[in-house]
Amino acid sequence: MPTEPSAYHQRVAEQKRAAILRAATRLFLDSGYDRTSLARVAEAAEVSKATLFKQFPTKAALFDAIVSASWQAGDGDEEAPPPGDPRAGLARIGRRYVALLTRPDMADLFRIVIAELPRFPELAESQFNHGKMPYFDSVRRYLEAERTAGTVVLDDPELAATQFLGMISNYVFWPRMLLPRWAPDDAAMEHVVDEAVAMMAARYAATVTAITRGE
Repeated sequence: MPTEPSAYHQRVAEQKRAAILRAATRLFLDSGYDRTSLARVAEAAEVSKATLFKQFPTKAALFDAIVSASWQAGDGDEEAPPPGDPRAGLARIGRRYVALLTRPDMADLFRIVIAELPRFPELAESQFNHGKMPYFDSVRRYLEAERTAGTVVLDDPELAATQFLGMISNYVFWPRMLLPRWAPDDAAMEHVVDEAVAMMAARYAATVTAITRGE
């Protein structure tokens, strides 16, 4: 009868998966999606083709995994802030979002999606469904938790999450897509987060106390 893999074999499989993702990310960034083959990825990762195909049977599946890993890297295993103090919680989320968007590979992955979009529209779906949407949903759920706690008054948590993340990404991230040298310093990005939090508090906080809490 089948047996569960040992801890050793699980560790080896995880190490090989990580090596594959690192190699594939570098090849996609250096050569583009179309010119990167699974055979090249296996060679760069120093694994057999059979090992690679077992974990990622298609190049699309491999790209999905890279996108998911990239968007998760900003949070790791850190849980959402507990509800009760929306200003502190949004500030924490905002700082994490800045750290995520300013990772070296994030803008490059978006550039791959945009460049390959005419031939591989599924890449955009991958970026949205495996990356942006799960992250967005985590922010929406946090706002819903604050609403349940009675600290904010909002009818549309989805819109509120869009507003908050948009205020940050429109300064921190999107100019980099056209201006490669766009690199605001830490103080400027911290100020953007603070202002986004203040705007959200002014619009949605349930009471004056909730607006000013944490100051």
